[in-house]
Amino acid sequence: MRKYVWETPEEINMEVAKRMKTLRKRVKLSRKKLSEACGVSYSSIKRFEETGNISLLSLTKMAIALDAEGDIKKLFSEVPYRSIQEVINEQK
Repeated sequence: MRKYVWETPEEINMEVAKRMKTLRKRVKLSRKKLSEACGVSYSSIKRFEETGNISLLSLTKMAIALDAEGDIKKLFSEVPYRSIQEVINEQK
């Protein structure tokens, strides 16, 4: 496990929210239209874009509506091993 993290969880979430907002704007969807397309409430989308807070399920629904679900599916799929012990632990 890393000892030093240079960004807080909140900062990381805000960066994800910023990217999602940029993608939403790129495809010319308002928050309201995105809400209708994915079934996530307008207020949840607004809160996410302003604070970075959202459930994983809602984030996934938004990603699907924006044709970006591949990025969600790739989370943790290419994490390199940091030690031989991790390889052994995975085998158990």
